[in-house]
Amino acid sequence: MVSKRLQSVPVSGTVKISNVVSQLRQEGVEVLSFSMGEPDFGTPDNIIDSCIGSLKEKFTQYTPSLGIPELREAIAEKTRVENGIGCQASNVLVTPTKHAIFMAALAFLDPGDEVLLSDPSWVTYEACIRLAGAWPVYVPTSDETEFTMSPEAVAERITSRTRMIILNSPSNPCGSVMSREDIKAIADIAQDNDIMVLSDEIYEKIIYEGEHVSIASMDGMFDRTLTINGLSKTYAMTGWRLGWMVASDENINAVNKLQTHSVTCCTSFTQPAAVEALQGPQDKMREMVKEFKKRRDLVCDLIDDINGIECVKPKGAFYVFPKYEADMNSEDFATHLLKKAHVAVTPGGAFGPCGEKHFRLSYAASEEHIKEGLARIDDAIRRL
Repeated sequence: MVSKRLQSVPVSGTVKISNVVSQLRQEGVEVLSFSMGEPDFGTPDNIIDSCIGSLKEKFTQYTPSLGIPELREAIAEKTRVENGIGCQASNVLVTPTKHAIFMAALAFLDPGDEVLLSDPSWVTYEACIRLAGAWPVYVPTSDETEFTMSPEAVAERITSRTRMIILNSPSNPCGSVMSREDIKAIADIAQDNDIMVLSDEIYEKIIYEGEHVSIASMDGMFDRTLTINGLSKTYAMTGWRLGWMVASDENINAVNKLQTHSVTCCTSFTQPAAVEALQGPQDKMREMVKEFKKRRDLVCDLIDDINGIECVKPKGAFYVFPKYEADMNSEDFATHLLKKAHVAVTPGGAFGPCGEKHFRLSYAASEEHIKEGLARIDDAIRRL
């Protein structure tokens, strides 16, 4: 009785592993998990205090579907100043980040449309594309190119059915950062072929080398770009489910139609706290990014000492995407690590065909956790 559209969508690889980890822990197994894309830091106190204040003031009713005016203006100001995108509050829709991507697919894709996306890429992009009746077209990347999507490879895969290109820089699962030159070239391709761009910039501030570039800031791109962002990764607010979309008035109004018929609006008392996150002290965020860089360096150094795996050093986000030599697919390899080492990682194949022979490891964990986990992985690989 399940719809055909849902039957075409696989279960999220990251959530699948997380559920197995939860079950093992309930059985008393000590599992070290590196499978979820979630900062292990707490939300900064000033943001929590703002939320508590809203609750005490009984700010618990519906808000406008687009978000409270103060937050939309704060997001617009941040986007103008930090991203160079010429927008106003009218160009902002407040919504959970993942929901923004889901609504973008439903609002702008028709059955038979094609969407270009990096291979590998975050598991939910493909799911949203398929649920809209469209078709994902993967653009291959590799360790040799640091998993960045080249403009030439994008151009080669454009057809009369191509409707959208998805960008994610820094990326999940690889932590790759696209260059300004490549983003500009893809902007030119999008304009020449009348294609929309969905730019997922959720990891924009977790960057160690290179620069973050918003494609909507480039000439002629604002009206054809949906810029998606949020607070989950930057401010350790994953459970708050609070993000936004920035786009033209016409595109925002189209997506808001879906918002009014789905979640109606974001949680009211979290929205003033989001203003505090954006406009309050930023020192905790910067400390978190500094710590992530230390962990990245630690993980990469430890992987270099393990025979049978190698890893491109990522420039952003908080993931590494190592390649392994063992003669098994990525799901079997991840299962081996889970059973023999009690270490949870995400199979690379969950992120696309080019993800096979890889696994994703999130280093959003303590140094002690990382050292113990990599020692267990080393031991499990020696057993192979």
